[in-house]
Amino acid sequence: MRTSAIERNTAETKIKLSLNIDGSGKSEIDTGCGFLDHMLTLFAKHGRFDLAVKCDGDTNVDYHHTVEDIGIVLGTAFSEALGDKKGIERYGDIILPMDEALILTAVDLSGRAYLGFNLEIPTEKVGDFDTELVKEFWLGFVRTAGCTLHVKQLAGENSHHIIEGAFKSAARALAKAVKINSDYKDEIPSTKGVL
Repeated sequence: MRTSAIERNTAETKIKLSLNIDGSGKSEIDTGCGFLDHMLTLFAKHGRFDLAVKCDGDTNVDYHHTVEDIGIVLGTAFSEALGDKKGIERYGDIILPMDEALILTAVDLSGRAYLGFNLEIPTEKVGDFDTELVKEFWLGFVRTAGCTLHVKQLAGENSHHIIEGAFKSAARALAKAVKINSDYKDEIPSTKGVL
């Protein structure tokens, strides 16, 4: 099983996270931010990842440190669980409809961190969640996961649907990329021999 368990403590957040890439979509999420809890729950479900997250953060200030740090820890967990990445597909993509929103997401588990983020979220908040933090989450994730991730909005005008579509599509693209390809067996899918 490809798993990881991480604890990360800073002056701003205390995070415990466990990930099973080869799971069934079970999740136990408690971040102190209801909207992020919902996004991570559906991320786990749509990626078929087992994910547990507990975060005690300085949410009395705002959600920024909590959201960014969880992205960092989740990316680290993916990197650790994948190890040397032997046998993986490496690439994954999807065009996902979420009501009026349409999101294109593509990922390359290349070892190189890059975020192509093209979402036009029309409101500054969804509930008490600052929508600008969606980009901060994915920036933290790609930096520590060592992946290229493109998330592009093709249509949509409802902030909740756009963000939810982004999390669902990222999960499904990642699920394709981490899948074991029997043609590769113990090979690393790169001419360099390393990812």
